[in-house]
Amino acid sequence: MDGEVRRQKILKELKESQIPVSGTQLAKTYDVSRQVIVQDIAVLRAAGNEIVSTCRGYVCQGSRRASRVIQVKHTDEEIMEELNTIVDFGGTAEDVFISHNVYGTLRAHLGIRTRKQVLDFVEEIKTGQSSPLKNITSGRHFHTISAESEEILDAIEEELRKKRFLEEQASKDCRRAELTS
Repeated sequence: MDGEVRRQKILKELKESQIPVSGTQLAKTYDVSRQVIVQDIAVLRAAGNEIVSTCRGYVCQGSRRASRVIQVKHTDEEIMEELNTIVDFGGTAEDVFISHNVYGTLRAHLGIRTRKQVLDFVEEIKTGQSSPLKNITSGRHFHTISAESEEILDAIEEELRKKRFLEEQASKDCRRAELTS
């Protein structure tokens, strides 16, 4: 099982559980070591999920925001337009990641929810000290986006589709993977 798929399943399990879920139990369920679970929880926390460790296991706290993974493609010059579209509709760009044939999944936490944060991010990229992660995969990349409701996420996707940023089949495949997890 792919690490990203496993993490999404773990997150879903933690959100749906009424009691803490132990790392040992998760390790058995997903046939990985307890250390892999600890790393998965760290990645989920870095993506903005409020997961608390208790003496009985992990608990997912905080608001139950809707989230989904989308695949997009655009130029460097369109980064601001893409991110502003997400935040203008009430969404948060939680992260950006790519799936690379050699390196696997490379992910960076963003947590961008305002136009000011978009501007700061774009200005930092423009310094030239590093290039956008998407450039490793010819512009194709993923975002985990979150919002208060599925309807807001639908509106964000529709606007990204109109702007021709959304990679249609890939986003459908991501959603299908989420629904079956």
